[in-house]
Formats: sequence, C-alpha cells, structure tokens
Amino acid sequence: MATGSYSTKRVSSCLQTDFCISYDEKAASEDILNGPRASLVQRQQYGMPIHDNRLIAGDNLNVLRALTADLSVAKQVKLIYIDPPYATGFDFQSATVGLAYSDQSQGATYLEALRCRLLLLHKLMSDDGSIYLHLDQNMLFPAKILMDEVFGAKCFRNLITRVKCNPKNQTRKQYGDVCDYLLFYTKTDDYVWNDPVESWGLIEGEKEYLCVEEDTGRRYKKVPCHLPGIRHGATGEPWRGRNPPPGKHWVHAPGKLDELDRNGRIYWSKTGNPRRKLYLDESAGKRRNNLWTDFKDTQNQNARVTGYPTEKNPEMLRMIIEASSNPDELVLDAYAGSGTTLTAAGSLGRRWIGIDSSPTAITVSVDRLRHGTPRMGSYARKTYIKRAAGEKLPDADLSFGLWIDSENRLLTSRFAHLP
Repeated sequence: MATGSYSTKRVSSCLQTDFCISYDEKAASEDILNGPRASLVQRQQYGMPIHDNRLIAGDNLNVLRALTADLSVAKQVKLIYIDPPYATGFDFQSATVGLAYSDQSQGATYLEALRCRLLLLHKLMSDDGSIYLHLDQNMLFPAKILMDEVFGAKCFRNLITRVKCNPKNQTRKQYGDVCDYLLFYTKTDDYVWNDPVESWGLIEGEKEYLCVEEDTGRRYKKVPCHLPGIRHGATGEPWRGRNPPPGKHWVHAPGKLDELDRNGRIYWSKTGNPRRKLYLDESAGKRRNNLWTDFKDTQNQNARVTGYPTEKNPEMLRMIIEASSNPDELVLDAYAGSGTTLTAAGSLGRRWIGIDSSPTAITVSVDRLRHGTPRMGSYARKTYIKRAAGEKLPDADLSFGLWIDSENRLLTSRFAHLP
C-alpha cells in the first residue's frame, strides 16, 4: 500500500535536497527519465509555420520524454507554466464543452505522477528558465517539497497567492476559500526576469509620492542617494566633499549626481543631506508582489472564455509570460487545457508548445487558436455563427501544428479527419 511520509534521510530519489517525501510508489529518477517515449506525428498544420508552435495530443509523460530527445526543445524551454489536476477527486465538465477531464488521482499516486513530470520538465528547461506550478491547497505543501527536491530549495523564488474569486455564501464552519497558489522556481540563480509592475491607483500614487513641486505641481518622493555595500570605484569616492555613509556607496558616480542636481533632481535638506527626487509621472507603476488580487476567474458575461472548466485568467498568463520570458523564446504548458497559455504566448510573440491528453481540451484549443476566444454567455452563440462565416476573433493564432502520439489509438481515431 502506498503511504506518504516525510523522511530526513538522504535517498537516491532526492536530487537537490537532503530530505524529501517518501512513499512506496516512488521510482528511481533514471527509470522515469528513460521510460517509454511517445511517437509523435504531425496530423495538421494550420497557417504558415512561421514558428514551430506545436499543440500535442498525448500523455504528457511520454510526450515530455520524446521532447527531451528533440534538440530544438531540450534545454531550450525558457518558461513553463503548468496547471495540473489538483487531486480533488472530481470530474470536471461544463455545459459548453461536456466532460473535460477526470481528476481522480490522489495521495502518493498523485505525487508520483507530478514528480515524474517535474523531472522531465527540469531536463527541458534552459539554464535561465523558470517554472510556475499552479495548485490549490489540497496538494500545495507536499508539492512544495517535491519542487525543492527536483529544482533545489535555493531555486525557490515565490509562493504566490492568487485571489481566484469573490467571496461566496457558505455554510461550512471555516473561512471562505477564495485563493489558489503558484509555486515559482527557476533552474539556476541566473534567470530571465522582466520586473512586472502594476499601475498606480490615484490614491495609492498620492500616498507613495507625498511631495509636490511648487513650480511644476509634479508629485515626487525623496529617496536616499546611497545603496548598501562598499564599493572601491567611482561610486565609493567622495561627492561634494562628503563620503557615502559607512558601509554604503553612492547610487551613481559623482559626475552623474552632479548632473541630477543641475536638473533639479536632488533635494537638499536643511542639514545638507542629499536625496534623489523620483516623480510619479515617470513611474511605470508599483512593483508587483506575491499577492495577486487582479486575476480572478472570469465572471463578467462580456469576457472572452471557451467554457472549459478550470480555465484561467488570460491576463495572469500574459503577465507571467512577459515577466519570465522574452519575445521569440519558448514557452511550454504540459497541461494545456483550453489553450490559455498558448494563446497568451502567441499574442506576445513567444514560441510555444502545449500538451494535453484530453480530446476535449485538444478540440477546444484547436478551435480557440484557429478562430479566437468567444464571449461568455448568450452572446457566444452569435460568435459561433460569425465563425461559420469565416470571421476570426482578435486573439486567433493561425500558425501552429497539431501533433499526435501515434501510439494512442483514442486520439489518433478522434482526430483522424480534421478541417
């Protein structure tokens, strides 16, 4: 019987840490990496193959193994986002798409399935790559230990809390469940990072930038002219006859500080202490933190959604993709679902690979990528009619190939005749 427990004894399956989760079903890492590979064949090409974008129908375990032998993918993936099943014990379906997938795997069986995928994803990532694992509270904490084991605790960057919905009426004697979570890891300490920011709200900006210039009316805040750490170059030299504070250095070389002062960007206190002036109207926004309150699941009837259950907010995916990859770099989603990651990646000029074993997911993704995302609610029917007339919605991405694991008879027969 498979049982889950914590172990502080080093075992062969613990790659990056000296402790890990121990359970009976845990296989040797070498066996996982060297297991059966999918036999991938291209079934259809949509649009011009400007990029080698691939939507792959098949078991992601075998598909990922096959991709490790593909030199265009192995160690080339810059960003991985995965939103796997959550070990809920439920089947997920909707009136729009029917049965999407079954989430019945739980306990040690679930953890081992996740671990197998993580090991292969680690092998596919570039040295400056990142991975985001999206889960709810069911398996978050053992998954964190698995991620430490595979990627290394030193490569853990954030536990991100996303507010997924508005509070609901409930009768349970507990706090309302409005959050899910993302584990953000990198492969090394040197990784792609484009600092994401949020726009300042009117009141927020006024609270942060308290000062107002009398002659211009511009809001600004005062910040130190120095930074922590001793430097022996120009930033460690005296400026205007004064040294940086003990244990610190100037933020700029003295010549640059003189230029800022000439341009009125240095504030001098009554005691002669210099501080830099940072202006609100020059700020791109406030730095995003690890509490995301602005990416709730879609509820607006005018929003664009496929109707696929568990579909995630596309703005969240766009933010992640912009933060952790650059244009023309490769993004991978091994649980592609309705194709939100793929659509977001394509719209931002990234190359992408999506994998899913659900025929429903593949069908929805193909439709979305070819025609765009319909609006939610009754308006969607009109959208489908427009599609039949050949109209494409703004987020359509025609350049991708559909690949299938030829060993999977269900998928090969399901997609034998595609438009």
